[in-house]
Amino acid sequence: MTTRRTVVGAHYGLKDWVAQRISGVVLAVYALILFFVWAGSGPLDFYAWREIFAGSWMKVLTLLAVVALVWHAWVGLRDIYMDYIKPTAVRLGLQVITVIVLLGYAVWAATILWRF
Repeated sequence: MTTRRTVVGAHYGLKDWVAQRISGVVLAVYALILFFVWAGSGPLDFYAWREIFAGSWMKVLTLLAVVALVWHAWVGLRDIYMDYIKPTAVRLGLQVITVIVLLGYAVWAATILWRF
């Protein structure tokens, strides 16, 4: 007689690891670009920041960074919830709230970027 092993947990492994690394690299590259843009400009006031983000390339790059940040946060928080929150209803509730909040932040960021 063969016993079946019940596998529990996230079941994502390599996919999560790669997602965290890709999103982390995107965020690091964005931070470097933002640093060099900042270093190459004069004193930064509201109008200088507005000028930096006026170009479409910076808006698209920033939106890509926001998507990477949301993806990075989701994978990390989901894994934390799955590892440490044992009651299924509580874990599911936290995951739903997290998705709503992260999507709200992404929409908010896109709205801010294309407002000007």
